[in-house]
Amino acid sequence: MGRATKRPQRLFRPPLQFVWHNLSSVCALAQSDMQTEGECVASCNGISSGLSLGTVVIEAGEKSGALITARRALEQNREVFAVPGSIFAPGSRGSNRLIRDSGAKLITSADDVLTELQLQLVPQQLEMRQLLPTNAVEGALLALLSPEPRHIDELTRASALPVAEVSSALSMMELKGMARQVGGMQYVIGG
Repeated sequence: MGRATKRPQRLFRPPLQFVWHNLSSVCALAQSDMQTEGECVASCNGISSGLSLGTVVIEAGEKSGALITARRALEQNREVFAVPGSIFAPGSRGSNRLIRDSGAKLITSADDVLTELQLQLVPQQLEMRQLLPTNAVEGALLALLSPEPRHIDELTRASALPVAEVSSALSMMELKGMARQVGGMQYVIGG
């Protein structure tokens, strides 16, 4: 099979172009210089591998596009991880070769990636950041909440804040997981 030398009639659009609004012009520019859709995909995959901490290859044949992305990640000094597969499975030849020849780190679980990238504490850090009050009203209400249900009127009296502010803050705190309504306008501390 030879490479296409003519530009396809229909313009190729990367599927996530609308999500990565800031990268759309880069991908569009890449398209104008590319001859095939495959070249454009490889270019956009290079952008995504450059923006990430690492690339995980779960399964890849000998000529898989995942190997192109992994190669680009290595060129950009990013971590590359690969899940080993059976030596008899054609879909595992590329990922096994990455481990053997390219220095991809062998992984068998998500914990392996988290450990290598030193991201084990990220969920706890995000949870703690979410539980920190973002303003004085949230701070005052958080100090009043406990595992025992308290009515919104009681929270309003105890905080000496206007009911509209208390109601609004409790709604935001529910969205953040800081507070939870347990029925009858009764609130408890989130978690």
